[in-house]
Amino acid sequence: MNRFMNESSRSQPEEGAEPSIPLEIFREVVEQAALAISITDAHAHILYCNPAFQRVTGYSTAEIVGRNESVLSYKVTPKLVYESLWAQILRQRAWNGLLVNRRKDGSRYLAELTITPVVGDSGKTSHYLGMHRDVTEVHRLERQVQNQKAMIESVVDAAPVAIVMLDERERVVLDNQEYKKLIGELGQEPAATLLGALHADLGEEFEQGRLTGRGFTGREVRHVGRSRKARWFACSGSWIEEQDGSADAFYEPVRHQYLLLVIQDITALKEQQEAIRVNALRAVLAEQERIQALRETLFGAIYQLQAPFNMLAAAVRMLERQPGGSVADSLSASLAEALDKGNATLDTLRACIPSQSDENITPVDLNAMLKDLLRLFTPRLLADGITVEWQPAGLPLVSGRPTRLATLFKALLENAIEAIHDNRGGRRELKVSTATKPDWVEVVIEDSGPGIPEEWRYKVFEPFFTTKGADRQHIGMGLCSAQDVLTSHGGLIELADAPAGGCRARVQLPTT
Repeated sequence: MNRFMNESSRSQPEEGAEPSIPLEIFREVVEQAALAISITDAHAHILYCNPAFQRVTGYSTAEIVGRNESVLSYKVTPKLVYESLWAQILRQRAWNGLLVNRRKDGSRYLAELTITPVVGDSGKTSHYLGMHRDVTEVHRLERQVQNQKAMIESVVDAAPVAIVMLDERERVVLDNQEYKKLIGELGQEPAATLLGALHADLGEEFEQGRLTGRGFTGREVRHVGRSRKARWFACSGSWIEEQDGSADAFYEPVRHQYLLLVIQDITALKEQQEAIRVNALRAVLAEQERIQALRETLFGAIYQLQAPFNMLAAAVRMLERQPGGSVADSLSASLAEALDKGNATLDTLRACIPSQSDENITPVDLNAMLKDLLRLFTPRLLADGITVEWQPAGLPLVSGRPTRLATLFKALLENAIEAIHDNRGGRRELKVSTATKPDWVEVVIEDSGPGIPEEWRYKVFEPFFTTKGADRQHIGMGLCSAQDVLTSHGGLIELADAPAGGCRARVQLPTT
């Protein structure tokens, strides 16, 4: 270095030129620089190296001066890199890149190297200035971050659920393959659709969670797409903060918030749950119908037997009022004995009548109940080609006995379907709607059947009255039982003509 300084000191600044920095300062700067600096001749033989160079490479000045820079090269660096290096500096252009170097002790390190040609007055390269630093640890950390990023992306892509990250404007910044599948299946941005439903469901809780960083778990969202088929998704969200990496935010950190949304398609699970619920309802109603059929049969038998027994009792009373005689007394005694045995038989039949199940009063969702009943009748509706118009309104829960209410609405739906079935030449439509009134909820069932004549609209609620023929095996207790259920719940039922023809059954149940 002293030799270069001496050579440079021979040239004095011309008169009028700006004063230059003393060369001693340049020497001190190079000596104390944190970068490893070396100067070579045009053939890459080392003429000078600073202390930082010695610390990085492990070579002392005496050991390295005079040797070629290639002493630091290691075989894993591709030959093409060196060819590119020489091609660049021979054109008198600086080269910057990464090389794998070898220290004196044989250990390797990654060097970030810059070589600058020193061009003399003749225009030829006389020396090369090399500056490099050990970036092994930086490279290791960068590679570790890249590996972790690749691993996370692989895990996210391999996840069996849709994952999407949204920025503060709810724009997608990251998603996985399952989410992309959802876009294709739904035909729109799933995040926008589901977030709208989540905003409505969570309300202020959503914004409060954004402020506090508290997420949400397992929120179920129902979506009906272009196919009109309902799909269910379980959504979980976590709020994530990221610090701004710009220079402006170095001393004054700026944080950006993201929402990590995990979406799981639970449609199959929901369908399975609905199937289980409908099957359970079918079993409960079947048992209830079995008990009700037995009750109706026994009530019918008692009703039919009671009439001749009443006549027999009247005959006994008439004989008892006749003048005494052996024949009259004997006949009266025989008839009285037969009457007593008959009444005992009726009492036995009454004792065999199964009692109604003692069901607790619980909150009932009528919309869910009617939907399950319609699902229960789906095979029959399809077989008869009946179109169903289902118009539910938002209803409050009503207090009642679920099984008895289900039996009530099942009977009304069954009557409506049979009426439509009998009306073979006309429309085949069934309309079920619900509505909320100030003090009650209302369920309206309209069919396109032949309707019920006005003179029968009260008789249909009498025991054993039926509008069906004798060959239809109906004993006429369905609407009578429905009336009993409504009476026990403080409700009302009204039959009228449907606006488009047929019958309309209006059921009202109190909400308090």
